[in-house]
This record gives sequence, C-alpha cells and structure tokens, in this order.
Amino acid sequence: MNDRTKAYTYALTVVFFWATIASAFKLSLRFLTIVELLFYSSVVSAAVLFIIITAQKKLRLLAEFRLNDYLFSVLLGFINPFFYYLVLFKAYSLLPAQQAQPLNMTWGIILALLSVPFLKQKLKWMDFFSLLVCFCGVIVISTEGNLSRLKITNPLGVLLALCTSVIWSFYWILNVKDKKDPLPRLFLNFCAGSIFILPLFLFKARVPPLEGLLGGIYVGLFEMGLSFFLWITALKLARSAVSIAILIYIAPFLSFIFIHFLLGEKILLSSILGAVLIVIGIMINKYTELKPKK
Repeated sequence: MNDRTKAYTYALTVVFFWATIASAFKLSLRFLTIVELLFYSSVVSAAVLFIIITAQKKLRLLAEFRLNDYLFSVLLGFINPFFYYLVLFKAYSLLPAQQAQPLNMTWGIILALLSVPFLKQKLKWMDFFSLLVCFCGVIVISTEGNLSRLKITNPLGVLLALCTSVIWSFYWILNVKDKKDPLPRLFLNFCAGSIFILPLFLFKARVPPLEGLLGGIYVGLFEMGLSFFLWITALKLARSAVSIAILIYIAPFLSFIFIHFLLGEKILLSSILGAVLIVIGIMINKYTELKPKK
C-alpha cells in the first residue's frame, strides 16, 4: 500500500468515526452529565495519545518543551478540550443531533473571517458569498425550514453550536504558528484539559453507569485521541492536504444515517438542505485552495 492509498484509507476511516460521533454524544448524554462525559473522554484521549507517542518514541520530545511551551499547552488545553467540549456537549443536550452536527461544522467559514484580523489575510468577494450561503444553511436548520416565520426552535442551542465554531477557530489560529510536533502537543493539551475538568467532576463524583462509561471511552477514542492521530497521519502522507481535508464534508451526510437508526430521529428535509448549503459555502470558501496553481 503506497502513501497515497494509506492517506485516503486513514482519512476515510476517520470520516466514518466522526460520522458516528453525533449519535455517540446523544447516547452518552443519556447516562452521563456533560462534565462526566468530558472528563472520561479527555482522560481516555490523553491515555491513547500517551501510548501513541511512546510507541513512536516521541516521549523524549516533551523534554525539549520549555516553560513557555507548557504554559501554551495549558492555554490550548483550556480552549480545547475543556471549554470547546463543554459548550459543544451543552449544545447537543439542547438540540437534535441532526441540527447540532452541521451547525458545528460552520467553523470552516468562521475561521476564514477570523483569519483577517488575526492572521492578516484578506477577504475576497467569494468569501462574502460563501458566508452568505453558510448563513442561509444555518437559518434553514435552526428554523427547521419554517422560513415564513423565521422562528428559531431553540435559540440557546443554536447559539452554543455556533459558538463552538468560534472557539475551534481561535484554537486553530493559535496552533498555526506552533512548530512543535502535533502529537506531543495534543497529549499535553488533553492532560491540561483533564486537569481543568477534574474539580467539576469531583464535585459530584459518582460511579458511572456502564453504558455511560463505554460512551465516554468511545468518544475519547474515536472523536479525539485515535481519530486525531489518524487524521494527522493522513495529512502527512497525502500529496495534497486539501484533497484529504475536503473528505471531512462527507461526515454530516453519513452522520444522518446513524442519527436516524441509532437515535430514532426523523431526519428533516431542512436539516439535509441546511447541511448542503453549509458544505457548499465552505467549499466555495476553499475554492482558491482547490484551484491548481499556474
């Protein structure tokens, strides 16, 4: 198997995992609180990443981190996983999975907007058009297609789902100039995030139901630790990172299948149409990256 085949195999495996995550969130939150789910998944993710960097003999790289590097990981760990997943899990607790999942994906367009002040990038007319298309998708999903009244069915849930896009975009921007190996950095981030959530977890500690514990392990493995490793590996092996990155937009549509059969949600036409508009908007934004350079 050559590197290109490996890259697509790893990437499509991650897409499959991430397509199941919306259902895993909702199922896990039936048995765990938001804090419990975040604690178990963060600890599992940190453990998985520790095993990976040990197997790859990258544990020694942590000795090369200076105090500022560790403090930077504390900041990143506060943003993600601690703050990001607290908000995301709350959004999932308020919204149907078919709404929360595509709204969370708007981070691609939010990142483009935040790159203007923070990364000094320039907006083009196509960026504004892509934002408009994404916004139409958000409106369709949040109103469940009832455009005549424009009444958002759950304003707080929609707001939180959109806020996760802003949080993730800030996290991404902070990582842009980081030259450290991403796996040891991710390990430290999840260690820091686990420490942040620990006091809240201990405040109401209890023996978790087996179903909830298994859900936390699943999320830690396939939303975070193992999936992050496979995705980073796929990007490294690929000839073009963009060709791999666009595969992630298969996930929301595949996710609808799991949501319907695992959660019993009736998939609304408005959810599908809204997801289509959001993905089209993001793809329009990525158009210049996908164009072959002369």
